[in-house]
Amino acid sequence: MNSLLLIRYGEIALKGKNRPFFENKLLNNIKASLTGLQPFQVTFRRGRYYVDVSEDNLFPALRRLQRVCGIVSISPVSTAELDLDHICRQTLRLLRTSHQPGTTFKIETRRANKNFPHISPEISRLVGAYILKNEPGLKVDVHDPAITLNIEIREKEAYLYSQTFPGPGGLPAGVTGKGLLLLSGGIDSPVAGWMALKRGVEIEALHFHSPPFTGEGAVNKVLDLCHLLATYGGEITLHLAPFTEIQEEIMSRCPRPMLITLMRRAMFRIATKLAQKEGIPVLFTGESLGQVSSQTLENIVAIEKVTDLPVLRPLIGLDKEEIVEISREINSYPISIRPFEDCCTLFVPRHPVTRPSLEKLIKAEEEIPLEELIDCCLKKIESRTISSEQGVYN
Repeated sequence: MNSLLLIRYGEIALKGKNRPFFENKLLNNIKASLTGLQPFQVTFRRGRYYVDVSEDNLFPALRRLQRVCGIVSISPVSTAELDLDHICRQTLRLLRTSHQPGTTFKIETRRANKNFPHISPEISRLVGAYILKNEPGLKVDVHDPAITLNIEIREKEAYLYSQTFPGPGGLPAGVTGKGLLLLSGGIDSPVAGWMALKRGVEIEALHFHSPPFTGEGAVNKVLDLCHLLATYGGEITLHLAPFTEIQEEIMSRCPRPMLITLMRRAMFRIATKLAQKEGIPVLFTGESLGQVSSQTLENIVAIEKVTDLPVLRPLIGLDKEEIVEISREINSYPISIRPFEDCCTLFVPRHPVTRPSLEKLIKAEEEIPLEELIDCCLKKIESRTISSEQGVYN
């Protein structure tokens, strides 16, 4: 026995002549998200995607599709012939699988196929009357029904459903280009990555680790965050950059209040060179204005001075509670709060500078062989490819 899922998109419908490009990308992303659930078939007809899967894979497929950016909603559907009597019988059958005595219901019809001989209000009225005749214990409530039975009249058949599950919405990952995400392992940067994916960006991730100060637990946390993000946007390349030597040089030779700002400037330099090597035109970070000392307006400006790439900050105007709420919704929060610290949180000075002098930062950097250290770090970067099939769907 096979089961059918109907998938809807939103703003893709507004893309005019570019719409087929967006639709094809979403089709490919849907197929990629279902890898491992074979056999399945994905078809596209007039603004709707239909996923045909085995009954055993219906809910695993639904759970995966709820994370595909570009999808607004999904419904498990039953089909009926383009015949009013058959639509009535199938709708009653659908209702009988979920109602209890005294259940209230209403019928909502959408007639996309204008060649069908009955208009939408008439279909709803006739199907409702058929249900009341055959199930006298039911009642109609058009304002607050327990069950809403939806009927879509389309080109070849009618689709019936009573449940709709939300997707993330937005645009399909990959339609607006590629960005390099600075992924720390904390709460903020995975949310920034998710927001980039939702706006159609394909992301690669860069994580700085400092062995032996940071252990395998910190790296595994970042790997799991990439696994999770891959369930929303497909395959992700994670670049692991060893940062110990740079940190040790900065700590031993530079003023301690400048430590975090100088480390961030070094990170942005490395990120810029890596992005240019990979052909990536933009950087993404999880910075939120004023949240920590390195994210004051003055520090953000001083840090960004070292790169000529655009730096996008999706969280810049959000407070911590708003970011945490999103992290809970996308399921990154339980991973982010694991007690494994990243290289920045381990070395926060007692009194970090909040309004740095650019001249003093540059003078401090002259005390260390920065370019040599950065080139050495770039040569030692380890890159891993993480697919959506490996992702966490809990």
